[in-house]
Amino acid sequence: MGRGARSLESAATEESWWRSATFYQVYVPSFADSDGDGVGDLEGVRSRLGYLELLGVDALWLTPFYPSPMVDNGYDVANPRGVDPRFGDLDAFDALVTEAHAHGIKITIDLVPNHVSYRHPWFTEALGAAAGSQERDRFLFRDGKGEHGEEPPNNWVSAFGGQAWTQVDEPDGQWYLHLFAPEQPDLNWENTDVRQDFERTMRFWLDRGVDGFRIDVAHGMAKPAELPDMDLRAATSIGGDEYFDPRFNNDGVHRIHEFFRSVLDAYPGTMATGELWTFDDERFGRYLGPDQLHLGFNFRLVLTHFDADALHTAIDQSLAAPLRAGVPATWALGNHDIWRQVSRYGDGEVGVRRARSMALVELALPGVAYLYNGEELGLPNVDLPPEAVTDPSMPDSRGQSRDAARVPIPWQDNTPPFGFSTTADTWLPMPAEWAALTVESQLEDPSSTLSLYRAALELRREHSAFSGSEIDWYGSPAGCFAFRRAPSEDDEGAGGLVCVLNTSASPVDLPPGELLLSSADLVDGQLPPDAAAWLA
Repeated sequence: MGRGARSLESAATEESWWRSATFYQVYVPSFADSDGDGVGDLEGVRSRLGYLELLGVDALWLTPFYPSPMVDNGYDVANPRGVDPRFGDLDAFDALVTEAHAHGIKITIDLVPNHVSYRHPWFTEALGAAAGSQERDRFLFRDGKGEHGEEPPNNWVSAFGGQAWTQVDEPDGQWYLHLFAPEQPDLNWENTDVRQDFERTMRFWLDRGVDGFRIDVAHGMAKPAELPDMDLRAATSIGGDEYFDPRFNNDGVHRIHEFFRSVLDAYPGTMATGELWTFDDERFGRYLGPDQLHLGFNFRLVLTHFDADALHTAIDQSLAAPLRAGVPATWALGNHDIWRQVSRYGDGEVGVRRARSMALVELALPGVAYLYNGEELGLPNVDLPPEAVTDPSMPDSRGQSRDAARVPIPWQDNTPPFGFSTTADTWLPMPAEWAALTVESQLEDPSSTLSLYRAALELRREHSAFSGSEIDWYGSPAGCFAFRRAPSEDDEGAGGLVCVLNTSASPVDLPPGELLLSSADLVDGQLPPDAAAWLA
């Protein structure tokens, strides 16, 4: 198919396309609905490729579209080599890949190797099989503790809340491990069936022309054989590095990534990005390199509040491990699991100004940028009624679910569903106040957030100042920072882009240089509060 049709020579010239790419995460149920059922689908994505090309992104990351009971919005996969009918079929997927490539856009998709759906045929077989059977060995079934096995095998808790073990009724009352929802049983990567099946899955999609994978829970999969108790404080410690947490980041996971890499290396020009929740630089760096992942998500920037000093530190720490491993850093300010930037930075006009400024910071940094659909429109979280929420995870400290950041994209018109669908009964309700945030209303407005993103992505792609894999910091007033893109010994070109961020309460002078772009209008030649600027 698509991959086989490419010559080895052309594939080799594209092999490192991902090293400075801008990826755009498409949350498939929320992007565009082509058939009027209120749920986004693959044909909807295909219908908006012209917009994505106009925006200026290089690649898409599609969230799961595989057959699934949708307990976790598709991350509970029942068949990893198919398309759920609510999203289309394989013909629709093939058409999307072909047309995206014609637009110059790469396609990457989610690979979910830590767990499957409880409706996966393997798990159905395992529930009916005996302890110690091959069917059960594909998962992590264990006898319980206590006189009659009535207690779970250890004290592990689920990332979604509650214990990470569920006891089965038949035939012997064993427990199975699920680091997420009970409907998402964890796979046993020591079992050869698991490895062989994932190789088949990867090749299935690579042969259809995909350009890579985003690997879900890439720090999971490998569990220590003895399954020791965890320090329960790790359950509420994001990154989990200061407390003993044997659920994640075990050494055996690197053998799994070696296996993934060996499959990808047979398809020149393909790549993998891992979802990595660790803030230990040495540990993070071990996931990257020639026999590991091409790229790794580092979430420091996402979790840092709007303060120049804190952001300066987060940027330095995020660059350190990838540079040592010889791979680009990866930057993101949001995704489907995290509050939208506008709401994280204060909501309202303040949140919008700060989100715009942080977009320029992210896109100025060397390496790879990941955008989440809708951030280019300045969308905030949506306060959803409890009956509308589908997310199985526990609400956060403010009582919001992840669905607050998953509401469908407003495209046009003045009332919901804003061109997302032909029905107003969308899978998550759309707020009427988004009329001013539609693509249509922003596209021709030079002051809009969408126009800011378009201008920034065009400069990032075409201006010679956006080179160099390192940065130099300038001395700056309190509450501000300024850095310059700088070349390392291995880089070609001189770099030179300067990015300035003002998180203080007062306007500040800009350093010398040609103003390329700013997130807010200058005031008497100065950069106002909650703003960023690019200079060359």
